[in-house]
Amino acid sequence: MTKNAENQTFTTVAATHAPLPERVAEQIVNLIASNHLEPGQKLPNEFELCEQLNVGRGTVREAVKLLAARHVLEIRRGKGTFVADEPGEVKDPFGFTFYHDRLKLAQDLLEIRLQIEPWAASLAAERATDADIARIEGKCALVESDILSGKDHLPSDVEFHVSIAESAHNDVLPKIIPVISYSVDLIGTVETVRSDTIVGHRAIRDAIAAHDAEAAGKAMREHLALNRRMIEDAVKSLKKD
Repeated sequence: MTKNAENQTFTTVAATHAPLPERVAEQIVNLIASNHLEPGQKLPNEFELCEQLNVGRGTVREAVKLLAARHVLEIRRGKGTFVADEPGEVKDPFGFTFYHDRLKLAQDLLEIRLQIEPWAASLAAERATDADIARIEGKCALVESDILSGKDHLPSDVEFHVSIAESAHNDVLPKIIPVISYSVDLIGTVETVRSDTIVGHRAIRDAIAAHDAEAAGKAMREHLALNRRMIEDAVKSLKKD
């Protein structure tokens, strides 16, 4: 038996021995994919799902609850069940909210980002479409506008980094966005050098627009390294106090 055949057999056996609601939940996910249902679209009603999946209403309800807990489905009372806006994405999947040392967490997340985001920026430079570049430029301009007008620029800063990850056209990278977003929010709790943020973002934007992968990776690395130094300075200052 080949390795692929062994894996397929294991998957089949595992699925067969899974509780019925788990198996039905998997069938509903397959139904969403096969029918190309988009976020916000309504699923067939409970009776129709029972008919299609050949199971009872209680099983369908349990399966729907499982998928709602996983943020695949959204249950709207009196309206029905819908595909979630960001299926499968959880805002804080690793429980960062419960970490007490916020600066240490920011440092640790930046170590991860320094490995991932320069690579993501390089990919974006290679793969970004004209529409992707226009979106990145728009997010960059929004960050600058927020900074110069004295507004909280963190939400638009997150969107800027997210737009780069999405422009890499790697299906896995957008799933790492919660890590990216959480780190940006944490850095915002530290005194920031806003002019450096503007300069750093412009360098990244320009390199991606020029489809210069090496320059894009370098600009992102320098931008994140500056953030890391800023956090390290904040930690040193706290230790002195």
